[in-house]
Amino acid sequence: MTNPLISLLEDRGTLLADGATGTNLFAMGLEAGDAPELWNTDAPEKITALYQSAVDAGSDVFLTNSFGANASRLKLHDAGHRAFELSKAAAELGRAVADTADRRVIVAGSVGPTGDIMEPVGALSHANAVEMFHETAAGLKAGGADIGWLETISAPEEYAAAAEGFALAGLDWVGTMSFDTAGRTMMGVTSTGLAAQAASLPNPPLAFGANCGTGASDLLRTILGFAATGTETPLVAKGNAGIPKFHDGHIHYDGTPELMADYVELARNCGARIIGGCCGTTADHLRHMRTALDERPVGPAPTLDEIVAALGPFSSASDGTGDDERPTRKRRGRRAA
Repeated sequence: MTNPLISLLEDRGTLLADGATGTNLFAMGLEAGDAPELWNTDAPEKITALYQSAVDAGSDVFLTNSFGANASRLKLHDAGHRAFELSKAAAELGRAVADTADRRVIVAGSVGPTGDIMEPVGALSHANAVEMFHETAAGLKAGGADIGWLETISAPEEYAAAAEGFALAGLDWVGTMSFDTAGRTMMGVTSTGLAAQAASLPNPPLAFGANCGTGASDLLRTILGFAATGTETPLVAKGNAGIPKFHDGHIHYDGTPELMADYVELARNCGARIIGGCCGTTADHLRHMRTALDERPVGPAPTLDEIVAALGPFSSASDGTGDDERPTRKRRGRRAA
């Protein structure tokens, strides 16, 4: 059977994903250092409101509140034994929202990194990583998630372990990495490296791409890198709403809704077919992004200069693949703040 995500992609061509989880939960009262996944049972009405806000803003796909719902991360909150339970609860809340929507909406079970470093650099074995990912994926499937959604990964070993965990759970998946270190992930993966790995896995993702990282400009340069490989797998772009800045004791992202509307247009032109926001992206950003996708025509792939002109400068000269060229044009157009 065709996965609902692929079916919806075939119908719509490009899908709008959701925005931030942590940013929006902090606005609802989550305290720094607390585990947001505990709210799936302790404050389910707030998690439902988060999901509903994305659907109301026009998202076709929203991620569940289960990014850190694995045994390793939850043990920091004396809840390592609750990974399956909290993952299942996150998906059940999402299923209820999707099933009452006035259109088809995809529930994507968010799965983040374990928080441990895998062998041979660290102590986490492949078998233990697979076991953790399997537990989380199984909970998400039991709760009714349409797909698993691996995100913010930096190590290819962890990406592969997660793929195996999803396979054991029988859950189709999407997988993104965070390219936040001069065009590479923290563990050195490039855009071409991820494209190659995604294609070679025994249980490949339905879509792959980039999320979080630094600014939206950097992320789109990575999307261009994926597209240049000639991959036919749908690409995902989920960039931050601007650049994080510390102000009055809190981190704020300076990307305006108007800037994120430009971002979503450029992301589609770069080749992304599932586009959303990451840190700092609110429902207001999503509404502007929805309008841009619906009303702006599809255009040619932007040049690096055009990306910089619209969204701001890259954080590094290189995209991580050996190409050191960078635009020299000064920033113009809409400003992030």
